[in-house]
Amino acid sequence: MKVILLADVKGMGKKDEIHNVSDGYARNFLFPKKLAVEATAGAAKEIERKRAAERQREMERRQEADKKAASLRGKVISVVGKGGSQGRLYGSITAAEVAAALEKQHGVTVDKKKIDLSETIRATGEYECVVKLYPEISAKMKIVVTCE
Repeated sequence: MKVILLADVKGMGKKDEIHNVSDGYARNFLFPKKLAVEATAGAAKEIERKRAAERQREMERRQEADKKAASLRGKVISVVGKGGSQGRLYGSITAAEVAAALEKQHGVTVDKKKIDLSETIRATGEYECVVKLYPEISAKMKIVVTCE
């Protein structure tokens, strides 16, 4: 019997996949636990429609990330930290501070985990960072650190 999985089933497959299983396994295990439904022509069309809609959403998210990356490339983020007279900071500039400055200055909200600082920032000067906006889409930005 052909079934469409409604959830991931260990050892069988992932959600929305069509599999050929024995009648007893489908009737006694998959159907009562609402893990699968019988694969009819209408159900198969519905699964294909869902897949097409998900591909479309994925493409739109990717295009939006490309636009953000293009607008951010080469821009500068200014961060002010507390420090001494010789340019050494009392602490260090973290990715969270960079994310807050990026949102404030350029209006782009990015999770602090998506900002890759190549080195720890403990002194004033210019540094580079990579902002990851989407898998395989990132933008290099410059950070200018000054002391109060």
